[in-house]
This record gives sequence, C-alpha cells and structure tokens, in this order.
Amino acid sequence: MGIIELLILAFALAMDAFAVSICLGLKMQKVTIRKALIVGLYFGIFQALMLLIGYLAASSFAEMIESFDHWIVFILLLLLGLKMIVDSFREEGEEKEDASLHPRNMLPYAIATSIDSLAVGISLAFLKADIISAMVAVGMIALILSMIGVKFGGLFGSRFESKVEFAGGLVLILIGVKILLEHLEFIGF
Repeated sequence: MGIIELLILAFALAMDAFAVSICLGLKMQKVTIRKALIVGLYFGIFQALMLLIGYLAASSFAEMIESFDHWIVFILLLLLGLKMIVDSFREEGEEKEDASLHPRNMLPYAIATSIDSLAVGISLAFLKADIISAMVAVGMIALILSMIGVKFGGLFGSRFESKVEFAGGLVLILIGVKILLEHLEFIGF
C-alpha cells in the first residue's frame, strides 16, 4: 500500500471523527487549543488502536463484531444527535452547557467513530500492509481533522448556535442511519 492510498484511507476513516468533533465544538462555551487537542487525541488514539486491534485479531474477531458493529455506531450517533437537537430548542437566555471532555462522555464517541478502523485493520492484515505506518497515518489524520472539526464547530456555534446545533444533530443521526443501512445492505454507497 503506497503513501497516497494510505492517506486516502486515513482521511476516509477520519470523517466520522471530524463530524463528531464539529458537534463537540458546537457545544463548547469556548474552544481552546487544549480542548481541541483532547478531542483530537481521543479520536486519533482510538483510530490507531482499533486499526491495530483489527490487524492483530484478523478474521476471527471480525466475525464476532461484524454482526452488530453497525448497531453500536447507530445507537451512539442517534443518542448524540437527539441530544443535540433537543439542546437546540433551549431558551435563548438559558446557560449553554459546555461539552464535557470527561472519559465517560468521550469514550463512546471515540469507540463509535473508530469501529470502521477495526474492520480496515483486518483488511490490512490480509494485505500484509505495514501496520505501524498505517497507525501513524490514521492516528495523525484523525487527530488533526478532529482538532479542525472542534474549531470549525466553535466558529459556527457562536454565530448560529441553535440552527447549527440542530443541523449537527441531524447530520449525526443521518450518518448513523447511513451506516446502519449500509451494513444491513439496503443501500450501497
């Protein structure tokens, strides 16, 4: 696998993390480099670790998680999306709840956005790809795009907070539905 293919793969895997990062940025009272870095580290580390787990587990583990991974992702994104939509209807004067970066809140997001990396890691094992290079590329791209996503969400959140928060929640739900339908083979994107 060449560097171009590896970078394309890394960007593709980071898109879910990017979308969730935008949503987290929307919920932040103030976006800081530290907060963006924390989000980026969660997503980057989990993307790389799940890639490695998939690589090491290869085909035996894939069969175990393959039957329900899409449901996990769907439920997590649905819950996050619904919460954002409900929050978008709060009164103008209400205090904005800051996005919590506590592990109990971040771990479900990190897991949900990195399940695809698990499957890709399995594929890379069959291709006998260099897993270290893949982990570095996937982890770094996820980290960088997640940090950008937080900043992007923070910029739009301060200007169009309720509308963007509603749209962000809707996008997360649609991503979850798309993943669910793809795995249930209703559509083939």
